[in-house]
Amino acid sequence: MSSENKMDSRKVQQAVERCKSKGLRCTKLMGLTIELLVRTGKPLTVSEIISSAEIADRYDQASVYRLMTRLEEKGIVRRLGLRERAASFVLRHLHEHDDYIVCTSCGVVERVEIDCPVAPLEGIIASASGFRNLEHELEFFGVCPRCPAA
Repeated sequence: MSSENKMDSRKVQQAVERCKSKGLRCTKLMGLTIELLVRTGKPLTVSEIISSAEIADRYDQASVYRLMTRLEEKGIVRRLGLRERAASFVLRHLHEHDDYIVCTSCGVVERVEIDCPVAPLEGIIASASGFRNLEHELEFFGVCPRCPAA
């Protein structure tokens, strides 16, 4: 097994353990969805999850949407995008995160490929406020290069 596959397997196992610790029953759909999110490593919409080879023709859209809602409520996944559009979901990893940029025209979600500009502030905020285990999520919004200027 390659080191990348071992890391993916570990991320899946950690996510499944977090689900269990939050009182979620680990169903086949949950396991397949978590594996898909880890393997793709990018935000996916419910439609993209349903159209994946592992899930297509086995589960309906309502079941996947309910699962993603439960996973979001328990902090296992993060919902990205504009609320009036189809949301994308990405697996949350403890003490790790990615920042994203969302097109306000077409809704595409892309990872921001720079070091997080807010990360240094976490220590300052934690010291000043007394909060521990500080986390943050960052999304930027704008019009992507593929869309006509708004």
